[in-house]
Amino acid sequence: VINESQKQQLESVSYSSRYALGLFYEAGTRIDVPWAAQYITDNPCIRFISIDNKKRNIESPEIGPSVVVHTTVAFGSEYLDSDPAELQQLILSHLERIVPSLPKPASIKCQKWRYSQAAVPNCPGQMILHTHPLLICGGDGFTCSNFDGCIDSALSLAEAVKSHL
Repeated sequence: VINESQKQQLESVSYSSRYALGLFYEAGTRIDVPWAAQYITDNPCIRFISIDNKKRNIESPEIGPSVVVHTTVAFGSEYLDSDPAELQQLILSHLERIVPSLPKPASIKCQKWRYSQAAVPNCPGQMILHTHPLLICGGDGFTCSNFDGCIDSALSLAEAVKSHL
């Protein structure tokens, strides 16, 4: 169905690997930091931290806050085949050094993302694989792996569909 060039592009997709840690708190717990999200550049383990309810502007006295932590790609690659439960304590130790004021969470979830942030090289947000019937691939892996990439891909997909109507 696809041509050789498209096949090569899709076969050359690269993926980042990382871990995510979710810390969940009881209602009424205060997380006293002056930010909603923070990009960390000087830690070998942690790349991103967000106080999720604060970031989404949905603070509520009935629902406890949550903290989301993403590891660096290098950390994810180094520990790719490790048990997430075993890595949880290592990630928490780095988090404690960055944000020592965090209270003890009610629960914690550690998630491995073996395939995170896919990147198809040289793509404008979508790839038309077949025209009759129309078959198009899209998503943030066809632009850049973030929310803006999702929007850019959606717009590119809409234009591609529109041009085939």
